[in-house]
Amino acid sequence: MLKTLNKHKIDFLWTTLLVVLFALIRTFENELFYDPFLDYFKRTYLYEPFPKYDSVQLYLNLIFRYSLNTVISLAILQVLFHKKAYLKLALAFYSVSLVLLLIAFSLALNFTDFKDYQYLFYIRRFLIQPLLLLLLIPAFYYQKKFA
Repeated sequence: MLKTLNKHKIDFLWTTLLVVLFALIRTFENELFYDPFLDYFKRTYLYEPFPKYDSVQLYLNLIFRYSLNTVISLAILQVLFHKKAYLKLALAFYSVSLVLLLIAFSLALNFTDFKDYQYLFYIRRFLIQPLLLLLLIPAFYYQKKFA
């Protein structure tokens, strides 16, 4: 019993540390990443044209940030569930999601009408925030509980 309690304490500490890493990425996003859309979407973007951006640098930084979030997310999943099969599935899910989200982002960026910028906003949100983790935790919990 005491051994199990100590194991859960360690898991809780690791999870807390990893969530703090997410918070640090969010806190220092302006310094760490090139993203002209950070300020753009904080303002009244519905009435302003797109900011000037360097496509290569934008996509590389989106992939870098997505990768950082993915690594931290995978670490959280490992700490919570301790199963390699879940990690393999999550890695495949993150990889496919990256490709699909980048294609959708590119299409939204290049072919969006002035009034439809919310598509770009939400696609970008999935690329820069660890939202997919919020889908995977309950899915894996359900799988573990009822399989």
